[in-house]
Amino acid sequence: MSSGFAAGRDGGVTARFDAAEIAVLRSLISQILDLVEPGATGDDPLERALGIGSAEEPTDPVLARLFPSAYADDDLSAEFRRYTEATLRDGKRSDARTMLETAAPGRVELTAEQAQAWMRALNDVRLALGTRLEVTEEVHDEIAGMGEDDPRYPAYVTYDWLTYLQDSLVRALW
Repeated sequence: MSSGFAAGRDGGVTARFDAAEIAVLRSLISQILDLVEPGATGDDPLERALGIGSAEEPTDPVLARLFPSAYADDDLSAEFRRYTEATLRDGKRSDARTMLETAAPGRVELTAEQAQAWMRALNDVRLALGTRLEVTEEVHDEIAGMGEDDPRYPAYVTYDWLTYLQDSLVRALW
């Protein structure tokens, strides 16, 4: 099992993963890529060219968590979303692709830039999984009280492992 990230050379980081861990990471990040595919754009060719997207708040709770409203006022939030969501989606896809390209069994060495992409991608995976699981502040108590035969157990343990990875990455970069 991965011992987490450690500081590497020139601001980068290193970690060691086994094949099963990489398979889990690749599966989860591929799901994020599917979720953040380009959003809907209007019919106006100029809006499409400029990446101006829909002002609609996502109905999927995971997308709503990944792309939260910027303002309490619905009109302001819609206008902000219209001009920013396409760029945010592009960034999330870029981070996810970086993670897919660099995730391999054995020793993983990441540059500082790649490590930052991993940190953002891990955060997206945790937000998505945590939203689906309806994770609360008491997640560790919930896991401790679950039996291994509980059908939710693997997902909660995976969430906990992702939290550990992200924490070790933050500490390695700090």
